Amino acid sequence: MITQKIILVANTDWYLYNFRLALAHFLRSQEFEVVLVSPPGRYALSLQQAGFRWIEWKVGRQSLAPWAEAAALLQLARLYRQEKPALVHHHTIKPVLYGSLAARLAHIPAVVNSITGRGYVFVGEDRKARLLRRLAGPLYRLAFSFPNCAVIFENDIDRQYFIRGGLLQAGRARLIEGGGVDIARFSPAPEPEGIPVVVLPARMLWDKGAGVLVEAARLLHAGTLPNERKLRVALVGVPDPGNPDSIGEDTLRGWKAEGAVEWWGWQEDMSTVYSRCHIVTLPTVYGEGVPTALLEAAACGKPLVATDAPGCRDVVHHESNGLLVPPNDPAALAAALRRLVDDPDLRGRMGVASRQLVLEKFTTEQVNAATLQVYRMILNNGIH
Repeated sequence: MITQKIILVANTDWYLYNFRLALAHFLRSQEFEVVLVSPPGRYALSLQQAGFRWIEWKVGRQSLAPWAEAAALLQLARLYRQEKPALVHHHTIKPVLYGSLAARLAHIPAVVNSITGRGYVFVGEDRKARLLRRLAGPLYRLAFSFPNCAVIFENDIDRQYFIRGGLLQAGRARLIEGGGVDIARFSPAPEPEGIPVVVLPARMLWDKGAGVLVEAARLLHAGTLPNERKLRVALVGVPDPGNPDSIGEDTLRGWKAEGAVEWWGWQEDMSTVYSRCHIVTLPTVYGEGVPTALLEAAACGKPLVATDAPGCRDVVHHESNGLLVPPNDPAALAAALRRLVDDPDLRGRMGVASRQLVLEKFTTEQVNAATLQVYRMILNNGIH
């Protein structure tokens, strides 16, 4: 049997390590050769220590200089010609756009692109977002016109947006909800004793809703909660300098000094973080594909509070395993958190429902099997 090579490409090694390493292990168990491609970072070595060949791709996340972007595209095309994969799978915007064009230049037989959310470019309403949207639309149409290309979406709202916007033919679109959760690693534990703890696990970006949560925390601390029912609110994550929406460390330290929230910074073991908290929230501004942080927290049996937006609605079923609140509404977020802080029984019922939801449709095994099915379809039959 000839081993087929698959290349997984992302704009950071962090993304590959946190969101696609389980897929890489699964593909290797299915007798594929797996190569990982990304810019360098602290996780490149970890990817190699996991037994995978990692190749550096020189691409800037914020750069829009034409010569730099052309160089990144051509480097990827050279890499594809050298590696001769049977299939390439691109994640995040620049890999999807540049990788699809590079695959066409290198005559790669099959391309899979993952859209993990529309994000700022397609949802933002400021001048920069509108300009980028005008630029991105034609590039997406070109990328998705690859003769043998499938596009995976994490929620149906995003899938329909791309189809109705004329960016993609419906027959190329596939729906696989989320990146999967390791239910052995992320498993329920008894609630910790003491003051209830609310956690926001995310990169420290404005569009993840960190500022909204700080405002909600201020409202809660200024309220009339009895002493025994006070709460702690923790931000878990670090700024992302490669993202224009990143929150500066000075701001985070200022929030911490103010006392409204705690800042726990980077935490390697998120399962331990979830075992230390009572409620998990993600008040994202624009919505997500299907937020991995919410899935992991749900697998740990936590009640969830999130924005009523695409992606979040796929994980948080209002009044079942959590509460949905309007975007950019600190008062509504504070009220939802207060309700769960005041009602341990409700937290318990919602936590059980969270775990059950993950077991039914979001396990790593389910998501990886669905992804492999897309690979086999495109490798064996193709999409035309």
